[in-house]
Amino acid sequence: MTLTKKSEVKVFGGMVTKYTHNSTTTNTEMTFSIYIPEGSEKMPVIYWLSGLTCTDDNFNMKSGGHRYASEQKVIIVMPDTSPRGAGVEGEDESWDFGTGAGFYVNATTDAFKKHYNMFDYVNKELPALVEASFPVIAGVKSIMGHSMGGHGALVSAFKNPVYKSVSAFAPITNPTQCPWGEKAFKGYLGSVEAGKEYDATELMAKNGPYDIPILCDVGTADGFLDSPNQLLPDNFSSICTEKKQNLVSRKQEGYDHSYYFISTFIEEHIKFHAKHLYGSA
Repeated sequence: MTLTKKSEVKVFGGMVTKYTHNSTTTNTEMTFSIYIPEGSEKMPVIYWLSGLTCTDDNFNMKSGGHRYASEQKVIIVMPDTSPRGAGVEGEDESWDFGTGAGFYVNATTDAFKKHYNMFDYVNKELPALVEASFPVIAGVKSIMGHSMGGHGALVSAFKNPVYKSVSAFAPITNPTQCPWGEKAFKGYLGSVEAGKEYDATELMAKNGPYDIPILCDVGTADGFLDSPNQLLPDNFSSICTEKKQNLVSRKQEGYDHSYYFISTFIEEHIKFHAKHLYGSA
């Protein structure tokens, strides 16, 4: 598969490079960025999944994570959050559905099933492309994300026992019980009930515990915890406790939903993953 380099910039000794390629999973052109620290050795990979309205640029421009990825010698791969320009009716009508809001599912409804297959894109096509194209340690990978991307990271880890660790910032942990998830599942899958297969809390209740360490952070000043609660972290932590899941769930006092919050704790998340990645490499 041909990669087209769109940009490249040096940061903390390594390089952030943006690529596009024609995807056989989404049947569109897809974009991703990759940060490769300085050095000639092969390194493990962390996949970062972003939230609603975001692109591959958000982590690069706002997280401050490159310093810690460089120190820990881990590659970070940042896919886009949806296909773009698919031409599906309704994909650009709202900020929380369609373009920039793929919700990391494989769509089954007639309108969206040809293009909106972000679950398979981030878990199958993109990792295969990364392992074939870059100096990574094959099969040694972890996954993390924010908000919608935190949901995607948790569900990816639960449905694919190939990740060494998973972490999330302010994840949508019980999407069948919140408006964002209800809208996404009805539009992409045809019903909220079908969304249980992409709901971290439901998956934990049905199949947990999972043999993977989990780290979750949410800020107590996150506006999406209230009216309505889109994140429902207590639902997830409660079922994890019941199932005796290996979970560290933290409520960070005074922090909101933004990248100010992420940039404060990204060092801890990258070190968490590096510990498990190099422990298994």
